[in-house]
Parts: sequence; C-alpha cells; structure tokens
Amino acid sequence: MAPHSTDIIETPISVSGSKPKLYILSEFHPGAIKHAQSLFDCVLHTDPEAEKWRENATLILVKDYYITAADLDMAKKLRAIGKQGVGLEKIDVDECKQRGVKVFNTPGVNAGAVAEMTLCLALNVARDVPHIVMRQRADGEVIRKETVNGILLTGKTLGVIGMGNIGRAVARMFMGGLQTSIMAFDPYYPPDSPGWESIPHRRVHGLEEMLAEADIVSIHVPLTPETKGIISYAELQKMKRTAILLNTARGGVIDEEDLTRALEEGLIYGAGFDCHVQEPPTKEKYARLWKCPRFVGTPHIAAATDETQIATTNGATDQLYEFACKETHGKI
Repeated sequence: MAPHSTDIIETPISVSGSKPKLYILSEFHPGAIKHAQSLFDCVLHTDPEAEKWRENATLILVKDYYITAADLDMAKKLRAIGKQGVGLEKIDVDECKQRGVKVFNTPGVNAGAVAEMTLCLALNVARDVPHIVMRQRADGEVIRKETVNGILLTGKTLGVIGMGNIGRAVARMFMGGLQTSIMAFDPYYPPDSPGWESIPHRRVHGLEEMLAEADIVSIHVPLTPETKGIISYAELQKMKRTAILLNTARGGVIDEEDLTRALEEGLIYGAGFDCHVQEPPTKEKYARLWKCPRFVGTPHIAAATDETQIATTNGATDQLYEFACKETHGKI
C-alpha cells in the first residue's frame, strides 16, 4: 500500500565525497554523461551497482526506463527522478506524488527538433521521397519524371491538435516556411495562455471542423485515456482525400488498424509517423501499414540529434542537481 503524504520519511540525499550520488539507469549521449559526472558521483547503467538502485538510490536519471509502483515500494530512499524529455507515461507519477518523490522532466527543450521532423515527414509524404529513392536504390529503376506525382504544401491549411510547446513550434515552422494558414484545437489549453498570440491562427473547438478543412493534420498530444484513438476510422472519413496526417507525438493516439484501412481505401493522401504503438516498430507487426501508398514511418527519432539529446538530458540533470543542493545545503 502506498504511504499517505503524512507518512513520508525523507531520506537524506546520498553524497559521495563532495558530490551527490546519481544512478543513471539508461544510456545517454556521452556529452550528457560528461556533464552529469561534473556534478554528481555517477553510477552508470553498465555498472553492476546500478542493479541495486531500488535499495540504495536517492536520485536517478532515466530515459526509456519504467518506474512502477512495485519499484517505488522497494525504493524507500528515492527522493527524485530526472526524466529526459517530456513524456512521463513510463513513470507512475501518481505513486511518486503519494511517496513524495519529485519528478523532473524537460518539456519544450525538444520542440524545435520535433517540429523539424514533423515538417520532414510532411514533405516526404507529399513528394513520395522514400518510395522514389527505393525505386532507384533497391530496384535499380531509371525513373522518368513523368511517372512521379506529388502535391504542394505551400499555402495550404495546417491543423494542429495540441497547442503546447511542440504544437506551437510546428505551427511557426509551417507558417514561416510554407506560408500555411493555421487551425488549432486543444480543449485543455487555456484561452489566455501566452505563446500563441504571435501566431496568426484560428482556434476551433471541435475536431470535425478541423478535419473537414485542413490539408495537413498534425498531432501533438500525450497518450492518455482521453487521447487514445483520437483519430480513428470515423475521423479519417471526415478528412479530405488530399489530406496528410502526421503523428510525432505518441503511438496510439491514432488507431493504426483504422489508418491502414483508410490508406488502402484512399480516404486520405498519406501519413507520416514517428511514433508507433510498438516501439521500436518491426516489419513483422507493421508490414501491412508500411506497404500502404505514401506512408512514411520512422522509429521515434524526432529528438535524435546530438544537440537535442544533450540539451534534454542536461536539463533533467541540472534540475536534479539543483534539488540535491537545496536538500543538502539549503542553497546552490
């Protein structure tokens, strides 16, 4: 049973020499590890000691590591978790809160990288680039331009589902680079929140209006019970037959079986995914979807640049260090 907040006993931060101790449970960019080692006494995920984090760690740093209620039951000393990136679906945040375990992530740091990947997928779908390259490289085909067709994105309408940091960055990039008009939908985004005032856009209060009008629909929401399958066959039927659907958010927000059917039936022009329900995606599971005309899929690599990997990891590391310093010294 999880302890109530009144039952929480705060364990002092583990200190080795003059540095607090940090268990690094995932593989990170070498530059980010070097930064962490400048601040902490680090136990790397390759060290056998890392297996004992539940017994010994007060601070941990993770990327794609599950932290469950069972883990937290055993991790009596744990005080804080640093999570690279924004997604927290692999961490039982509610249980952490019950136990007084702080969780630090880095929302917004990867927004530019994800926006670039979103634009990349849109252009690849619109001009069928991967298929053309494969015809040349794998099949050795001599391609005549008369056999190639595509669509333009300049001046079209972009529909953004999710008005957070990434959705905002995507809107700016498409508007600035392709002069798209912007529609935005987010039932949870407060109308008076800063950030969108500098982006000309039309906010809609229902998906149907957006799906009927948008030439490109780009999704930027977390995976929750409310957003799971937010785009299914019924929604795909409402979209233009020339529309492109993009998902650089989370696998599962679009029903993959329904999308496969829609692409096979020609309900929409194409789709670009950087996220799948199964990650990393395999041909065994996704052969049918990947065979669909004008589907482009990548294995969740939107933030896979040196700059972004270092920045998102360092952001979590720095928050852990600030927390540790406040706990041990009362100052930084």
